[in-house]
Amino acid sequence: MIGAPQSPCVAVCALDARVGLCTGCGRTLAEIGEWGGATAERQRAILALLPERMAQLAAGLPARL
Repeated sequence: MIGAPQSPCVAVCALDARVGLCTGCGRTLAEIGEWGGATAERQRAILALLPERMAQLAAGLPARL
């Protein structure tokens, strides 16, 4: 069995109000709040969304939630 993934938090906690995402990790406030109680499967689902969100934030594009 695969264990729970490590949090994507990089201790750069700043919310981009335009899109509602943390500029450090790419998660929404709801995703950040649920992380500790989420199943490993849900955590992996959140992690799968982050690379595209972070690329969109870096490019100044509106992220798709």
